Amino acid sequence: MSNPNRMPWVDMAKGLSIILVVMMYSAYNTGEYTGGVGFLHYVIGFATPFRMPEFFLISGLFLSQVIDRPWRRYVDRRVVHYLYFYVLWAVISIGLKIGIFSGDPAGMLHDLAMAVVQPYGVLWFIYMLAVFGIAIRVLRELRVPHWIVILAAAALQMWAPKPDSYALEQFAAYFVFFYLGFVLAPLIFRLVEWTQARPAIAVAGLLAWALVNGLLVYSPGYAMQPVGMQMGLAAWPPLHLALAVAGAVALCVAGGFLSRFASMEWLRWLGEHSLVVYVAFTIPMSIFRGLMLASGLLTDTGMLSLAVLLVSVISPVVLYFIVKRIGFGTFLFERPAWAHVDGPNAAKASSKPMTRPAREAA
Repeated sequence: MSNPNRMPWVDMAKGLSIILVVMMYSAYNTGEYTGGVGFLHYVIGFATPFRMPEFFLISGLFLSQVIDRPWRRYVDRRVVHYLYFYVLWAVISIGLKIGIFSGDPAGMLHDLAMAVVQPYGVLWFIYMLAVFGIAIRVLRELRVPHWIVILAAAALQMWAPKPDSYALEQFAAYFVFFYLGFVLAPLIFRLVEWTQARPAIAVAGLLAWALVNGLLVYSPGYAMQPVGMQMGLAAWPPLHLALAVAGAVALCVAGGFLSRFASMEWLRWLGEHSLVVYVAFTIPMSIFRGLMLASGLLTDTGMLSLAVLLVSVISPVVLYFIVKRIGFGTFLFERPAWAHVDGPNAAKASSKPMTRPAREAA
């Protein structure tokens, strides 16, 4: 059942986003070990301009609801919330992969220490949400005009610097989308509401966008590789930025259209619990892919990538339901009371699921 405090189209868009993110890792992780390219590589290639920008833009949509709260409560909701899950799952992932599977305790300690200053693996997204939360509040306190921030952030994104710090690299690549979600939220809400009332126009607009995006991504000069792709004309920085914003808005419109159908409730649920999937999908992904290749049961890059995608999305959901059923391990997906810094609200907040109501959620 849908939470009445959430906006279904937002969760639909987040559901599409988490599937695309897991699809990318599934396809490229499989391609790395098979040395081949499968059909999912081309699907995720199409989404290259907007796959992660859309996640960050949605994360900024409801920031205006909390941006002016007292610092302590703001930090609890927009910084500590994400850092808790980042630290928890970084310890779990590094402990399993390096400490147990690789049998390298020294390497495990090294990676744990580095994870403090360098976002670890796929968890970099959660790390950067905490960083963006602090950055945008500081900019707000300094009263920096929106247009200056947008121009500077857009310039950083197009410049695409490659500093030694992975955190700084990702900040430059994605802060503009988080900030645009914050600033353009009223416009995006109106656009989605308008297209929801005009489904034919929504479908026509999405088809036109998909055609343009696909032609520019797969224009002359593109190259598909087992672990990535080189886009065609879409790789030109200004055009890449424009396609990223257009794609992010298009997925919001698509979410609004899909929210009309009861048969898509599973996608809405997945979007509402997207962090459940995000923090936990890499472990079953690696295990299943390794077992299939070692056994020889499934070695075709395309079909194995699809199987890995399904296992990677479903496994965290199964784990979530098991945890909810037995009542043990809830700390994996729900922040306990001790992990709050907003004392007076800790007890109340600790009873909330990890994915908070949409008006305060990422």
